[in-house]
Amino acid sequence: MTTGPNPLGEYLRARRELVTPEQMGIPVLGVRRVPGLRREEVAMLAGISSDYYLRLEQGRDRNPSAQVLESIARVLRLDDDNTAYLLGLGADKPRRARRRPRKETVPPSIVTFLATLPLPAFVEGRYLDVLAANPLAGALSPRLVPGANRLRDVFLDPAEKALFPDWDRATEGLVAGFRQSVGTDTDNPRFIELVGELSLASPRFRRLWARHDVAGRLGAPMRFDHPQVGELHLNREKLHITGTDGIMLVVYHPDPGTDDADKLALLGSATLKSATPHDATAPERARRAER
Repeated sequence: MTTGPNPLGEYLRARRELVTPEQMGIPVLGVRRVPGLRREEVAMLAGISSDYYLRLEQGRDRNPSAQVLESIARVLRLDDDNTAYLLGLGADKPRRARRRPRKETVPPSIVTFLATLPLPAFVEGRYLDVLAANPLAGALSPRLVPGANRLRDVFLDPAEKALFPDWDRATEGLVAGFRQSVGTDTDNPRFIELVGELSLASPRFRRLWARHDVAGRLGAPMRFDHPQVGELHLNREKLHITGTDGIMLVVYHPDPGTDDADKLALLGSATLKSATPHDATAPERARRAER
């Protein structure tokens, strides 16, 4: 059997265990010793041999055709994001030499734009690091500051966890979006460090990571339990910053004319009273210090 990392096999095994025989119309007779579908059942439903499917899971065949993977995706009931991820895992790519991770930088125009937005907004890197944030983002959550990491804070910081009444749903989306953002670049030292730390410190992260869920880093309605203004419903938008590798602008905004808009305005008013020109972002503070 091939040794070494086997992301394709790990993904197939994890997703196979999430599909029940009943979902695929397979009669269940007696006690089943494995969760989800058996390997031979996936192979039969996908129209491939059991031996070939076994080779895929064991990593002895790492370059299946797109047609085979699409058939397996149908059996595993994968959505478009998960199917695209599966196809990426099976693509025939030359092995790259490990590169030193490049520092993620925020374009100066985005730094300026961020400071002028009258809404909570921050810039999120590929590994969900907070690269820049405006003062109103910090008023929404003290953890929305440059240098923080959304995964670490949402999973490991009790105060941040308390901010999300729908914490279970929020963490599912966070992990699935992180997996899509990283893609197949799993030998990156930054990725290894972050996943290792969270897997050791958070049983919840460990369980979600083992599911291999994949989803786009998309906008969504969000509910907060804010210590100052109470329950707050906001819309989250995630916008890709052109010319960057996975860096996104994240903006929260309320529906106009709602109590949520009034509460956010109250937060903004309090923030403006205490803010100074140095509060915008870490890059801005650094530039001012250099003058």
